Amino acid sequence: QVQLAESGGGLVQPGGSLTLSCAASGTIVRVYRMGWYRQAPGKQRELVATITSSDGNTNYADAVKGRFTISGDNAKNTVILTMNSLKPEDTAVYFCNVLVQTFTGYDTNFWGKGTLVTVSS
Repeated sequence: QVQLAESGGGLVQPGGSLTLSCAASGTIVRVYRMGWYRQAPGKQRELVATITSSDGNTNYADAVKGRFTISGDNAKNTVILTMNSLKPEDTAVYFCNVLVQTFTGYDTNFWGKGTLVTVSS
């Protein structure tokens, strides 16, 4: 139905930057919201940031405010997470998430497979 192609993870030193990208494709009629979540080892998955397609409204976890920026390209159904001033505690698997209306008419959440971000010296 809907496929999410994530890219951009990797190893970076503390204080460094990375950019994650996620492109949604498939039986999409409308994208309501796109975002990123993360899951560190031994912890629950948590919100990082989301962006609403209709008005560009953004929402950030307190832990990343001022360091991460989320942006979207509605024409390409793409969401980008720019991460600056990375800290070791940002190490996690980052998952793309989209809320879309599909050809079935239903609104559905879809998840990417995740991309690993490791912040270490």
